[in-house]
Amino acid sequence: MSKVKLLIEKIRVHIDSSDEMIANKAKEKMKRAGIDTSTLHFRLYKKSIDARNKQDIRFECAVLAEGEFSSKVLNEKTLTRLQARVLHEEEPVLTFGKDSMLAPPLVVGMGPAGLFAALLLAQNGYAPVLIDRGGSIAERTRDVARFRNEGILNTESNVQFGAGGAGTFSDGKLITRINDPLCNYVLKSLVTFGAPEDVRIKAKPHIGTDILRVVVDNILQEIERLGGRVIYHCRMDGVTECPNKTLSVKTTKGDLSAGALLLAPGHSARDTYRYLIEQNYAIEAKPMSVGVRVEHLQADIDRALFGDFAGHPNLGPAEYALSDTKGERGVYTFCMCPGGEVVAAASEEGGLVVNGMSYHARNNPNANAAVAVSIRCEDYEKEEGSTPLGAIAFQRRIEQAAFEAGGKNYYAPIMTMQDFLDNTQTQERGRVVPSYRDGKVKEADFTQVFPTFVTDSLRYGFRSFGKKIKGFDAPDAMLTAAETRTSAPVRILRNKETMTAVGHPLIYPCGEGAGYAGGITSAAVDGLRAAMALMAAKAPVKENR
Repeated sequence: MSKVKLLIEKIRVHIDSSDEMIANKAKEKMKRAGIDTSTLHFRLYKKSIDARNKQDIRFECAVLAEGEFSSKVLNEKTLTRLQARVLHEEEPVLTFGKDSMLAPPLVVGMGPAGLFAALLLAQNGYAPVLIDRGGSIAERTRDVARFRNEGILNTESNVQFGAGGAGTFSDGKLITRINDPLCNYVLKSLVTFGAPEDVRIKAKPHIGTDILRVVVDNILQEIERLGGRVIYHCRMDGVTECPNKTLSVKTTKGDLSAGALLLAPGHSARDTYRYLIEQNYAIEAKPMSVGVRVEHLQADIDRALFGDFAGHPNLGPAEYALSDTKGERGVYTFCMCPGGEVVAAASEEGGLVVNGMSYHARNNPNANAAVAVSIRCEDYEKEEGSTPLGAIAFQRRIEQAAFEAGGKNYYAPIMTMQDFLDNTQTQERGRVVPSYRDGKVKEADFTQVFPTFVTDSLRYGFRSFGKKIKGFDAPDAMLTAAETRTSAPVRILRNKETMTAVGHPLIYPCGEGAGYAGGITSAAVDGLRAAMALMAAKAPVKENR
């Protein structure tokens, strides 16, 4: 007999089924296969909505059965019959170097990568110093609210910079395409620090900006409780590699000595990128995407996807993910926020950037999502060449054009779907009220904001998506520009095995800002992997052991 976690998958149930009813269905399935379930523990593991048949919407679930199983149960034939598999939920497997660092590790950036790297280091006695150019959760919340209400931008503390990183003021989505066993560890940790338990169960989990702020605060407090230091308003401006195998890091709060540097700057730290490029770090431009936010009435999306089941309390607001790669360029939706709002996400004076955000309840009237067009490295050649600086210049030019089109006061340029598709400017709005800064918007011509290939691709994408979801290309859907921060425009190259920057053995680039992740969960996992690589190479400072 072996103690095993067995995952029974493809359990379809009516949407009124309780978690207990779902677990019992898995139990009955095992009994029919002749398996004694009396000593097993069952719990719901995953639940997703199957709305392909709008007349019979179902939950498709997976149930975890934990206990001792004989080899007779664990053979391939029985597992196939049960539609089951043995589940391996990995905890970080840690190894530790023998050489002690002469100074604590420094983690730059408090987004998911930096946050989880610092947490794992703190839990293992490394007493990390964690810095960010932005403010605490409370300070960021005030700064973001002031920008939203008054148009006064703090370029160091905003939607992009500060505790929790850009994800703090988002929907708090935890969906990821990576298949890394540490994803479960990330979800479990988020629940430990205050996220809802259901993020471990839902196929499309989200936390919501309101709860995510609490979770981030709790993690930062835990890092400090375990001996780490958290320093806000502390921007990294330079790093010197010293002969004694330490680093001297220049910051806005003085020089800091570090035994190693975990660099998780976030995708908007353009001055950090420029510094690294000027210091001849190995950095390459990479493909990215730009586009707009589209808003529909959430009720329309619910009806389009759920039919007569729209509004059912067990379904919640409907969400979607769409893509089309048949045109000249890929077009896809990104970061869909049911019942959310379009937020002001600028971090530089004279640039207009939008993003999406929603609270845990997702109960605002509009649904919004980025609709983005794939950008290739050769598209930067008209800026500064197909280089990292060219990629940044490409983003910045669009943001500055959006700022100009909005009236140079952080009002966002908008168009209705009909005006955009018809390439007209009637300035006639319909039912969808733009949510950006409570309506601080201005009708504009997006051909003055984006290159022609972007607007052409967006039109193609909207028409394509209108065939997939009824009403997606409705005339009164609202478009807001410009969404330019979908991902980092560059990648800081690192060694595959050690995870250290090429030519810099004490520096560990990680997360979305380093070009190795694309969302909260994948960034957190990359931060964990970087911390594990550091621990495998170095022991803590002796007095902290």
